[in-house]
Amino acid sequence: MTTLRVIVDQLVAEVPGGIGRYTEELTRQLIATAPAGCDVEGIVSSLPQPALDALNHRLPGLAHLHKAPLARRELALAWQYGVRVPIGDGGMMHAPSLLAPMHRHDRRGDGDQLAVTIHDVVPWTHPETLKPHGVAWHKAMARRAQRHADAIVVPTHAVGTQLDEILNLGDRVRVIGGAASSSLRLPSDEDVRAAALGLPPSYVLTIGTAEPRKGLAPLIQSLGLLEDRELPLLVVGPQGWGDVSVQGLAAAAGLPEGRVQTLGVLSDEDLAVVLRRATVFVYPSLAEGFGLPIVEAFQFGTPVIHSDDPALVEVGGGAGLVVERNPGMGYPERLAAAIAQVTTDRALSDRLRVQATDRARAFSWRDSAERVWQLHADL
Repeated sequence: MTTLRVIVDQLVAEVPGGIGRYTEELTRQLIATAPAGCDVEGIVSSLPQPALDALNHRLPGLAHLHKAPLARRELALAWQYGVRVPIGDGGMMHAPSLLAPMHRHDRRGDGDQLAVTIHDVVPWTHPETLKPHGVAWHKAMARRAQRHADAIVVPTHAVGTQLDEILNLGDRVRVIGGAASSSLRLPSDEDVRAAALGLPPSYVLTIGTAEPRKGLAPLIQSLGLLEDRELPLLVVGPQGWGDVSVQGLAAAAGLPEGRVQTLGVLSDEDLAVVLRRATVFVYPSLAEGFGLPIVEAFQFGTPVIHSDDPALVEVGGGAGLVVERNPGMGYPERLAAAIAQVTTDRALSDRLRVQATDRARAFSWRDSAERVWQLHADL
């Protein structure tokens, strides 16, 4: 039996985030698509037995779950400094992040292989949006990957190109993207949920936080430039970022109370309803590695407007309306013009809905898993 060991520790992080969802979806499909004679095992930091049982329940079909002798924080530090931790390593190993045991080995002859994943280059390009120790950890682990990893998985060619300017990874970079969550499906009680959420008949929708990189400030400013003074913006995600809040940004833009509404973090069922009913989904982010929210919007046939960040342009594939960033030079005005176009031009809106639905078919967790298996076969 050939075994692929996947580091699933992000699932038990205090805030699993997007990488946690990526880890869960990819691991489930790696189990589902395992070739004949292959199985999948997990690697996790030290946890109490109930937590291990819960993790096994979330990943049905996992052949075995290896528990490290160290808790998550200590394990991350040990791997950062190259300390070997007995955890069933060796053989084929796949890390859905940079959290991985990277040591010197014969990358061509000893039978061991390790692929790690770098989701974006934010620690280098926008370090101010992360905690200082997080920036240091990511950079240190990326340097270890440069020296010891057999392959580096990135979600887009855009990230691969950016990484090439930062690290010399040669021909080890492989592009394997993600997809919308398998649980992001429209529920049968859609109308009840829409009423409970207080969704208006028409609204602009975005997903993100108030951190500058996400471009929420220029999007909020664009509302004040629209002729339609009633069209609201609904924001899915945390209420604020540091000392910056969504409502504070709205007040600074001179918008009346209620024009910008925060929905907080939603369940997949509620998020599906909100995405499906949006008049237009706007993703104004200044820097991304993949841009999962626009894939989620595509899945529900919602017209999408997004920035010209290279990763978003790549993932969008021409299915959305692209707006030039350059935030110091009229970005709110360009966003407002795009929103006005989509909300007033029925033919354009209908065309974007068709393109969104078609583009959504390009993303599949099953396809991503099969490409991971092929990557390890090639190694």
